[in-house]
Amino acid sequence: MKVPFSPPDMSELEIAEVCDAIRSGWITTGPRTKEFERRIAAYCHTEKAVCLNSATACMELVLRLFGIGPGDEVITCAYTYTATASVTCHVGAKVVMVDTAPGSFEMDYTKLADAITERTKAIIPVDLAGVVCDYDKVFAAVESKRGLFHPANDLQEALGRVLVLADAAHAFGAQRRGRMCGEIADFTSFSFHAVKNLTTAEGGAVTWRNIEGVDNEWIYKQFQLLSLHGQNKDALAKTQLGAWEYDIVSPAFKCNMTDIMAAIGLKQFERYPQMLARRREIIERYNAALNNLDVEVLDHYNDDHASSGHLYFVRLLGKDVKFRNEVITEMARREIACNVHYKPLPMMTAYKNLGFDIADYPNAYNQYQNEVTLPLNTCLTDEQVAYVIENFVEIISN
Repeated sequence: MKVPFSPPDMSELEIAEVCDAIRSGWITTGPRTKEFERRIAAYCHTEKAVCLNSATACMELVLRLFGIGPGDEVITCAYTYTATASVTCHVGAKVVMVDTAPGSFEMDYTKLADAITERTKAIIPVDLAGVVCDYDKVFAAVESKRGLFHPANDLQEALGRVLVLADAAHAFGAQRRGRMCGEIADFTSFSFHAVKNLTTAEGGAVTWRNIEGVDNEWIYKQFQLLSLHGQNKDALAKTQLGAWEYDIVSPAFKCNMTDIMAAIGLKQFERYPQMLARRREIIERYNAALNNLDVEVLDHYNDDHASSGHLYFVRLLGKDVKFRNEVITEMARREIACNVHYKPLPMMTAYKNLGFDIADYPNAYNQYQNEVTLPLNTCLTDEQVAYVIENFVEIISN
């Protein structure tokens, strides 16, 4: 029996909607993209959402919207994928990393305030595996250092403190303390990449909370400008009779979502409640099977939060990298695809070259060295889930 790690869950609904989009003659950013944005905003309890071609583009454009660049610092966690930090490099700011808390995949909130300086303009927490961070602690750290904040433009001044930008690539549909992911941080970036819970093949979206004195329509317009070469009319607006003329107001970027991508997303959205429920079923089966073993699993659901159930983390307590890798190799021999999330950024060449050293992030390393990610996707059958459990338990027990 073969068990793939994370194949896209496609149905005839998505295929039909994509075909309809193609037949409509409108395949770039258009009516389907705008409808997808409206549904995302409603789902996340925000007034607006913007769809782009990746979560990376979403995060980078938020930093650019706030004028963050050379001379500024952006704080994030050492335990994440490169996109969380690379966007800071793209805008020319300095990446500052905080270790995870002991025994946790989340940033050490007690160290966060100490990392904030007069140069800090943003913090990018990571909602890893679909579990929403403790943003109350993030905002408390930000407020404790409000006196150090010096705004460099009108938008920064309107916010009045360090920006909190959630990397929620994994967490679309997650909740914490009664609030949806997307309405908790100042700005939130989602991924709709092929391996994510809800996919548009490639793609992402950004939502945001209201900022006093700032018009949400103005913010939406800035994203349109930044994602469409600085052009003050999108293709849909230019189709109006006699409305050909436009201006380029800045030499910006090209990272819009297409209607073909949005067509997939719209039908995924219709199926999403059932997809989230299926992920929870699989997680609960894994939890029950591993309950009495010498492992630790990520807490996806409790009275405080409900995860999106994106990834299933298992820590092999007391084990090291060699043992963990042997487990993954043996699972692969039995045609079960496992993974590791993540190799901390200070271990990567690009970040070593920036001066980061994993020795400064011992908690992140301890989480990494014995972490295995089991297959968790909505294409898994009950038989495949049982096969994963049977083999994983046998391998780690031996």
